Amino acid sequence: VQLQASGGGLVQAGGSLSLSCAASGRTSFLWTIAWFRQAPGKEREFVVFISRIGGTTTYAESVKGRFTISRDTAKNTVYLEMNSLKPEDTAVYYCAADTNHRLPSRFRRAYDFWGQGTQVTVSS
Repeated sequence: VQLQASGGGLVQAGGSLSLSCAASGRTSFLWTIAWFRQAPGKEREFVVFISRIGGTTTYAESVKGRFTISRDTAKNTVYLEMNSLKPEDTAVYYCAADTNHRLPSRFRRAYDFWGQGTQVTVSS
């Protein structure tokens, strides 16, 4: 599975940005796609996932109510709409795919394929 993340950029606090993650290759083995983020000097942290079965979603508390994940199964693409952005949302955002576990997870170790990362910068 290959993941291509795009979107991101620079926005002022309170603004919005959209990210997308296009999956290719053996996508029939793909159970869950998630977004993680990593701020400078910090660990990579879970943001949200969407499962292949039923489209179950789970958000980190820090983004709940502001971020929305969606998918276009025909295009094998997942989208992340980010609203009411805060400076603390500044990070490199990575999409990740889990091809091994039927149940979705918020843990990094569950994901075996990663996109290249895209920078999101929120200015105050």
